[in-house]
Amino acid sequence: MTTYRYFIYLLIFFFWSCEPSTREETTSVPEPLNLQGDPGNGGIKLPSGFEAIVVADSVGYARHLAIRDNGDIYLRLRTLKNEGGLVALRDTTGDGKADIIRYFGDNKGTGIEIRNGYLYYSTVTTVYRQKLQEGELLPMGEPEVLIDSLPFQTAHPAKPFDFDDNGNLYINVGAPSNACQDKDRAAGIPGQDPCPLLDSTGGVWRFKVDIIGQTRQRDGYRFATGTRNLVAFTWNPVVKKLYAVMHGRDDLHRVWPDLYTEEQNRELPAEQFFSIEDGDDFGWPYCYYDHFQNKKLLNPEYGGDGTKVGRCSGAKDPLIGFPAHYAPNDLLFYQADQFPPSYKNGAFIAFHGSWNRLGFDQDGYNIVFVPFQGDTPSGEWQVFADDFEGPTPVKSPTDAHHRPCGIAV
Repeated sequence: MTTYRYFIYLLIFFFWSCEPSTREETTSVPEPLNLQGDPGNGGIKLPSGFEAIVVADSVGYARHLAIRDNGDIYLRLRTLKNEGGLVALRDTTGDGKADIIRYFGDNKGTGIEIRNGYLYYSTVTTVYRQKLQEGELLPMGEPEVLIDSLPFQTAHPAKPFDFDDNGNLYINVGAPSNACQDKDRAAGIPGQDPCPLLDSTGGVWRFKVDIIGQTRQRDGYRFATGTRNLVAFTWNPVVKKLYAVMHGRDDLHRVWPDLYTEEQNRELPAEQFFSIEDGDDFGWPYCYYDHFQNKKLLNPEYGGDGTKVGRCSGAKDPLIGFPAHYAPNDLLFYQADQFPPSYKNGAFIAFHGSWNRLGFDQDGYNIVFVPFQGDTPSGEWQVFADDFEGPTPVKSPTDAHHRPCGIAV
C-alpha cells in the first residue's frame, strides 16, 4: 500500500513580536526537498495523509496572502507592524520555513494579489500596485494608485478583489450595517426602505485592471448588489465565474427577541456561498437565508417573522448555506495537482470563527472543502483543517489561539 504525504504550508500568527531576519536576499529560491511536517502539524487537525509546516509565526495580524511563482509569500496586514503593512517572506534553504522576513508599505488592509509581474493590494479606500522584479524580494519603485475614492467605513471596511481573464478587476464594497436600520442594531427598529447604502456599498464593483487613477464614481460599474460583506472572494478561471461567501447578518434574537430564540440566533442565518454574475441581486438587507428551510426569508426589519418570503422570492439563492456566524474570510479553488484527484477544482474556504453566538460556545475556526463538478458543488462540504482555536472551548474570539484568514497555493 502506498502512503501519500500532502503538505499544507501554514502561516500562524501570534500576537507577540519577533524581529525580522537580517539575512540577505538571494536571487533564486530552492525547490523544497524532503519536507517533514511539524510535530502535531502546528496544532491543527488534518485528513489522513496530510502534513503541515508552520512557515512563520509572530509576523502580525495577517489577512490575505499571495504567493509568487518562485515561492515568495506576500501578506497583507490589518495593522502596521515594524512600520509596514505588508510582509514578504522567503525560504532560502528549501525546508518550507521562511528565513527571510521583510516589512514594507505604510498602509494596512486585506486584499492582495499577484498578476503580470505586479503586486496588487488594497486599503479601505484604495487599490495600489507595485512592480515585482526578478530576483528581488521587495517590489520596486513607488506604488501606483489603480483605484481611489472607494467608500470609507469603519464597519466591514475590507476591500478584497480579484481579476478575471478579460482585463477586469472585481472588488467587494461591504455595507457598513447589520440590516440597514436608521440606528444600527437597535431593538425593534425597522430597516430603511429602500436601503440608501446600496447606492455605494453592499455589492461588487468592476474596474479595469491596467488603468491608473480610476475612481468608483467615474469608472466603477456595479456588477452585483445585495451583499452585506464579501471577504471570501475569488475568480474561478476554469469555469470563468466570480464566487464569494458572504458574512451574514447578526443579532436576530438580541434585536428581535419576540421573534427569534437564542437557539435560533446561534444557528441563523446561514453564511451564503454564491456564484456571481452581472446584474445579480442577493437580497441584503431585505432577506436572509435559512439553510434549514432552504429558502430566503424576509428580515424582521422588513416585516419578516421567520416564515415570510415576500420580496425575497426574487433574490438569487446561494449554492450552499454554511452554519451561522462562521465568518468566511477567504475562498480558493484548488487547481494544482499535488492533492488527491477528489480535491481538483474544489473550493477551500477559510472561516475566521464566530463572536456572536450569545451564551453558547463560539465555533467555525476552520477551513472547509466543497467538492465541485463544473460550476456547482458536487457533494457535501466537509471540514478540512480544524482545531485552530486550541483545545479549550471558546467563549470569545480572544480565547482562540489562532483564527484562519487567508488561503493561497
